[in-house]
Amino acid sequence: MEEVVILEKVYGDRSGFLKLDRKLKALLGDLEVEWKLSAVKKNWVKVSLSGEDEEVSANVVRGEFGEVPYSLRAVEEGGTYRGRFVDLGKVGYGAYVDLGIFSPRPKDALLPLYYLKEHFGGIPVREMIPRFGWVDNLPVEVRVRKVEFGTREVEVEFSDSQLKRLNSWLNDGYDKLFIAGTVSENVERALIRTGHGRDVKRIEELGLMETLLVLKKGTEAPGIIREIGPHIKGAVMGAIKF
Repeated sequence: MEEVVILEKVYGDRSGFLKLDRKLKALLGDLEVEWKLSAVKKNWVKVSLSGEDEEVSANVVRGEFGEVPYSLRAVEEGGTYRGRFVDLGKVGYGAYVDLGIFSPRPKDALLPLYYLKEHFGGIPVREMIPRFGWVDNLPVEVRVRKVEFGTREVEVEFSDSQLKRLNSWLNDGYDKLFIAGTVSENVERALIRTGHGRDVKRIEELGLMETLLVLKKGTEAPGIIREIGPHIKGAVMGAIKF
């Protein structure tokens, strides 16, 4: 059996398992392999593959979804990794990013406060988070600045492309919603049911269970949250408001 812990999480209403299964059928349908999906530590998804083509299938899955580093020893200074915001607002000295480090024990990486202030101004991190619409599990790409193996500390910064994207979200003048905890199809259905599909300029999948809505000019994020919230009860939403 081959096992791959991919760079996706399933949580909230857990609709991601069904969507991921459909994606795997499209990817692996011509191969002699069966698979099983399960959530491991911190809701990362493990794909267990068995059959004649299990090794080839595992490589296909890694190529499509990526794989968590798993061990702290696999994390390289200067390396770029895809992670998720976690425990936002619980500390005032920065923001934590879960990279999928499980060994020798689970460890999140720190975006330190001095780095955030350098790029986003001198506001406290607990004010920054709601102002920027950040929510737990929002996917972010980071570059590792420092790994301390003795204290098992990892310090990161946003990658250049992620920093450019964040600044674009903050400065383009459109209200936005970040929705985590349900698949984009459920978000689209909620917009249709409430008649607000016409108020959305763009829908973007940030991850399996994370969606960005860019709203049209004149549409305010808080109003959309009130309307669609009851239809996606497993989800958490953050907003950028202009």
